[in-house]
Amino acid sequence: MSKGEIIGIDVGGTFTDLVMIDHQGRVRLAKSPTTPENQAYGVLAALEQGAVKLTQADLIVHGTTTTTNAVLERKLCKTGLITTFGFRDVLELGRRTRPQAYGMKGNFRPIIPRDLRLEVIERMDAQGQVVTPLDEAAVVVSAKQLLALECEAVVIHFLHSYANPAHEALAAKIVRDIWPNAFVVAGHELLAESREYERGVTAAVSASVQPLLERYIASLRHELASAGFGGEMLVMNGNGGMVSASEVSKEAAKTVMSGPASGVIAAAATGKASGIVNLITYDMGGTSTDVALIRDATPTVSSEIEVEYALPIHVPMVDVRTVGAGGGSIARVNAAGLLEVGPESAGADPGPICYGRGGQEPTISDANLLLGRFETANMQSISGQATRERVELVFQEKLGNKLGLSAVEAAAAVVRIANAKMAGAIRMVSISLGADPRDFALFAFGGAGPLHASALAKELGTPTVLVPARPGLANALGCVLADLRHDYVRTLNRPFDHLEAAELHSIFMDQIAAGEEMLDRESVDIQERRRVYSVDMQYVGQSHILRVSLDTDQPEMGEVLKRFRAVYKERFRIELEGIQAKIVNVNTSVIGVRPPLDLSKLIDPAGRMTALADAQNGQRRVFFDGVWLQAPIYWRDKLPLNFEITGPAIVEQMDTTVLLEPGDVAKGDALGNMIIRVGVL
Repeated sequence: MSKGEIIGIDVGGTFTDLVMIDHQGRVRLAKSPTTPENQAYGVLAALEQGAVKLTQADLIVHGTTTTTNAVLERKLCKTGLITTFGFRDVLELGRRTRPQAYGMKGNFRPIIPRDLRLEVIERMDAQGQVVTPLDEAAVVVSAKQLLALECEAVVIHFLHSYANPAHEALAAKIVRDIWPNAFVVAGHELLAESREYERGVTAAVSASVQPLLERYIASLRHELASAGFGGEMLVMNGNGGMVSASEVSKEAAKTVMSGPASGVIAAAATGKASGIVNLITYDMGGTSTDVALIRDATPTVSSEIEVEYALPIHVPMVDVRTVGAGGGSIARVNAAGLLEVGPESAGADPGPICYGRGGQEPTISDANLLLGRFETANMQSISGQATRERVELVFQEKLGNKLGLSAVEAAAAVVRIANAKMAGAIRMVSISLGADPRDFALFAFGGAGPLHASALAKELGTPTVLVPARPGLANALGCVLADLRHDYVRTLNRPFDHLEAAELHSIFMDQIAAGEEMLDRESVDIQERRRVYSVDMQYVGQSHILRVSLDTDQPEMGEVLKRFRAVYKERFRIELEGIQAKIVNVNTSVIGVRPPLDLSKLIDPAGRMTALADAQNGQRRVFFDGVWLQAPIYWRDKLPLNFEITGPAIVEQMDTTVLLEPGDVAKGDALGNMIIRVGVL
């Protein structure tokens, strides 16, 4: 354990969450509205609400949506591109896909507009041999031209720099001597991988958000230092690991999906501690729902994430899929007279009607309020309130009258449609990864997740739901639990009969050295250093690649081929013994494992009652499948450690509400988690 306090802070679309653990394992929690105009304000508000003394803190781990929001909303810094002559349109041509697979509509806007994409004469071939030398004078002219066009950042992206980065490195040195700031990104430094489009987009994203992230982190560190914080600050990356705040902006693209990744890390740790290692994580917040898959307590990590159409970011990230259905998702009746839910959200301000901040549109949270499933009074993060009558009036006017339903019936319809969307997202993730939802438990978290988890489990045929001790603060908890992690990728793109084992071993050693150097530069206590090795492989002539895990950095080539054939057969149920295989990419993850934390104190043991009846706060009517039923209400912090509750019932806590449907049976475990066996499958 640390000698001082460890603080995890996650900024979500609606709320900013805080979990603080001191050297004795005591926990302090806070939840405050996110401040989109400057996320630092929400962070400081959460620290103040949690009465955190920054002078006693050793470590702050921060999950941020700064880069994710900037990319999705296209609020990016003006960025230029210097690329190989004849290839400036690579970022726009893409992969010849369409926004709508079965239609002719949709649009695509490249990260860097065409007038800011400049070309210089140079050429490498795919083997890394120089075809045409770099025109160094043209690089100088291009850099000055981009400065004159008021670009704040610049990308150097040359053809086949993954095979030989010499031209790209030289051009980057020339530009850095001219450029007035540090926002110069050479593509090979971020991603030494083939496929010019994906590598170029990744570099363009990183450069476009780098100034934003640098300014935000610098501002936050200044505010924290002014308040007395003298410890280390780390920032969550999308791969589920962390990096020092002083280094994070150098590879800014890696922070995309930082927040959702931290929740998956918390789920993996919680599930492992509870003995449930195969999980589908379901994080329903105020704006969206994120879904991921965990096998054997290990989150699925992918380098093929596309955050939106034609925007691939090819750095390793926890494979999280998002659907626009959160507690604040707005319901409406469209021009065809059909009920729609999301993707537009009421967000943090004004939020749903029931938050009492001036919201005027019906949302999922408001629907749950009308159905008796949710009350705002006990939610620490909600300061205002609107009357039930006000919510009912809006539902009747904007939904019920148009659909021929009562306000309550309209609310039930909103919940059913939201559940269908979320179930679809879960199926998409599990089936695309070759998994059957019935073989997994559903890990429900986020402020709104436990309200819908039982219904989703029934829809999917999943027999078990695991609700952690602090569902609404799981992302912040993931920040506290995450390890340091640095991922490296190098393209080989070589058939087996043209590759020596020594060359593969040499790449692993170079990647290990780079990762160990990064760990040495980060002043954070780690318990051990761990390495993960893999190769991306395919059969010659095929386009898809499969990741093959390895046990050592000195693998025998025969063993590598054997493992690839086994992975291919597992995925496609076929053997292709007569076809040559090749290694496309070589991957290494260098991980600094931090000391474990005690999860059993997330709910204060001193507050627990010995009898279940003492934890009950009354009862209220709840709407289930067209009928009103009386449901007892429990306060979770008071529940006995090994409780058992049969639904219908409601369990409230400061960060969420858990809904048990008729027939559900919920039990507590030694860590304070709730394990629900759903009623009728």
